[in-house]
Amino acid sequence: MRRRTWPLVVAFLALLAAGCSRFEAEEAEGPEPAHVEPIEGSEVARVTLEEYGAERIGLRTAPVEERGDRLVVPSAAVLVDPEGRFWVYTNPEGLVFVRHEVRVISDDGGRAILADGPPPGTRVVVVGAQELWGAESGVGH
Repeated sequence: MRRRTWPLVVAFLALLAAGCSRFEAEEAEGPEPAHVEPIEGSEVARVTLEEYGAERIGLRTAPVEERGDRLVVPSAAVLVDPEGRFWVYTNPEGLVFVRHEVRVISDDGGRAILADGPPPGTRVVVVGAQELWGAESGVGH
């Protein structure tokens, strides 16, 4: 590189660094997209999203269905923890979510067949469950 271009490169990098630090500061000052509150006597927590947090992750829910004596949820709703246990996030009210352990029997073309889980009609998260898990477990903090 020629000597005359170095001052331009240095000026560009300084502007870029200033812009990045300003962005980080603005982002840090805003409200948290999720609030986590431990549920006493439980290993799970209540995750409450701000409206913009739900929009940002594209949150979607679907009801638990009943098929004979089995419960059915979209496979996308089911998460597996490091110990091999299966979970879904229920949506008891508004933008509140609580992790619920389930027992999966099988997967039938995008539908998880459960032996045990939330009651039929309960809304479970099908898009955004991983982000809720991250918020609950403190990933990124």
